[in-house]
Amino acid sequence: MTALTDGWLMAGRNLRHVVRSPEEIVLYFSLPIMFVLVFGYVFGSGMAVPGHGSYREFLLPGVFVMTMLYGLGATASAIAVDAGRGVVDRFRSLPMARSALLSGRAGADLVRACLEMATLVVCGLLVGWRWREGVVAALAAVALLLLLRVALTWVGVLLGLLVPNPDTVGVVVFPLAFPLTALSNVFVAPELMPEWLGAVAAWNPLSATVAAVRDLFGNPGVGADSWPARHALLLAIAWPLALMAVAAPAAVRRYQRLGR
Repeated sequence: MTALTDGWLMAGRNLRHVVRSPEEIVLYFSLPIMFVLVFGYVFGSGMAVPGHGSYREFLLPGVFVMTMLYGLGATASAIAVDAGRGVVDRFRSLPMARSALLSGRAGADLVRACLEMATLVVCGLLVGWRWREGVVAALAAVALLLLLRVALTWVGVLLGLLVPNPDTVGVVVFPLAFPLTALSNVFVAPELMPEWLGAVAAWNPLSATVAAVRDLFGNPGVGADSWPARHALLLAIAWPLALMAVAAPAAVRRYQRLGR
């Protein structure tokens, strides 16, 4: 019970830091909205969608997933700042649960992800995107997106504990996140790519969540015959769980070693 209470207190601390840095909120919200506008309106008329559906409806689930991915940059930066300023050592000297710093960061990022999702849904509705399979299926899609965000949060925590200083975070995160986004089904369906590249995109962990979310929202782009496409929902659950199983214990071990 103490660990849970301390974790929520740390989550509140992290959220207050976000409120006091509105420029950070603007930065992370503007990027996905810019992608929606640029790809949806500038390139949308020239993009092919399987089944000849609306490209904006095809694009929005990919933008949702992309936003979950790029959120790990904020996580890694915050953890790196705390570690670099000696905050970790100061918290260790207090009568609080050792896990509170990491669990509080994960809780704060989950709240932030919910706010990001709400903003993106409103933005999507304004540009013509709709969910077409009912409220229950839409909520299931949002749950898959948040599951992915939780897994990526732990990756961000691990990266934040590994980098030598906060300035290095951007150098590490962007080269990691950009290829994952580009080599996926976020912008283009894998069946429209060259065969070898389509296979790489189909097995991309992000592609599983994008395909499952498109299916649950009832958006175009679903119907490929590959094994990953036919089992997208299974992979959308399995990939984040596997990622957490690797990243969370590694982050905890690194955190304990950093404290020594």
